[in-house]
Amino acid sequence: MPPPLPSADTPTGRRRWNAPLVVATLLLALFAAMALVPAALAPADPRACDLADSLVPPSWAHPLGFDLFGCDLAAKVVYGARTSLLLVVAVVAIAGPAALLLGTLAAYAGGWVDALVTRVTDVWSGIPLVLGGVILLSATDRRGVAQVVVVLAAFSWPPMVRIVRASTRQVLALDHVTAARALGAGPVRLLGRHVLPSAVRPLLVFTSAYAGFLVSAEAILTFAGVGLQRPTDSWGILLEQGGDAASRAPHALVAPSVVLVVAVAAFVLLGEGLRAAGRDDGSR
Repeated sequence: MPPPLPSADTPTGRRRWNAPLVVATLLLALFAAMALVPAALAPADPRACDLADSLVPPSWAHPLGFDLFGCDLAAKVVYGARTSLLLVVAVVAIAGPAALLLGTLAAYAGGWVDALVTRVTDVWSGIPLVLGGVILLSATDRRGVAQVVVVLAAFSWPPMVRIVRASTRQVLALDHVTAARALGAGPVRLLGRHVLPSAVRPLLVFTSAYAGFLVSAEAILTFAGVGLQRPTDSWGILLEQGGDAASRAPHALVAPSVVLVVAVAAFVLLGEGLRAAGRDDGSR
């Protein structure tokens, strides 16, 4: 008599606990709430500043203390989430589709198209994002969200192109895709039905973790004095201000630094969780 099939109640049939994905979801849900409804989470008005409270240390009423301009630092952290996360979403929304188009085109067309896309990608990826950002942003007089998004997107597409190209080539070599091509499936049907659904997943996993790098990249550029400018509220702005006063009031630098580290860790955990979920689905 054959053994019974594993059910959802048996150890072999139960889906494994994906701790990174759960933790990342909870953290990112909190950051999303900070970005969407900051007034519901902020303990005070970030614009209610008093120079008499400049660099006042944390207390029960103000758990993160005050910044250099006498603003409640907890409120500034909450309201700064909107700009930092919006910037990340915008960069991914620009670079992701561009990489999907170029990577898929290179893998499917092959030949000189693949060689051209690959060479351009290799050359452009040789410029570090932070270095390129410093060069381009330092040449502009006004550095708002739009300018920083364009610069970060300009240096973010090469690694995404590589991911899409490699995954598309793997999918194109599968038996069912080869059979569909032999049966006369056109490029649109072949790519839309067979290739893209499988090739997009590695890109989603990569961009989930890469978003954490984008958060830190904005903070680094702003901290270096070539990123966002006041009166914009962002975590990078808070780091810049905290760095100026770190010797007198360490809390002004520690608080935004901790929030930034947690945000980066959340995106990295999201990528790891999606990768683990993909391995579990592939093993079934």
